[in-house]
Amino acid sequence: QVQLVESGGGSVQAGGSLRLSCAARGYTYCMAWFRQAPGKEREGVAYITSEGSATYANSVKDRFTISKDNAKNTLYLQMNSLTSEDTAMYYCAAHNLSWCQLIPADFRAWGQGTQVTISS
Repeated sequence: QVQLVESGGGSVQAGGSLRLSCAARGYTYCMAWFRQAPGKEREGVAYITSEGSATYANSVKDRFTISKDNAKNTLYLQMNSLTSEDTAMYYCAAHNLSWCQLIPADFRAWGQGTQVTISS
């Protein structure tokens, strides 16, 4: 069973940056970041495969960067040019299926979540 622990959330002003981290214990093929704002459905943000192939949601493309340090088995999400629309609880997720998509039901392992709040 893969275990995931997120860190790095917080509060910043609009236009600022934050970096989220997710330490994984166990092998994963696909790792992703999801977010959920109050009253909204969980939304896929970005994923990265073990080969390093990454995909982003249109809402964060060109502002967010997902990366993974394989030596540390740690996933990152660098978030720049943040807006109030990015305010949400952010979750790290992982699975070992042979494909990678931003579909929550595919993911068996989830972190506890880290809050990101952007003030205008």
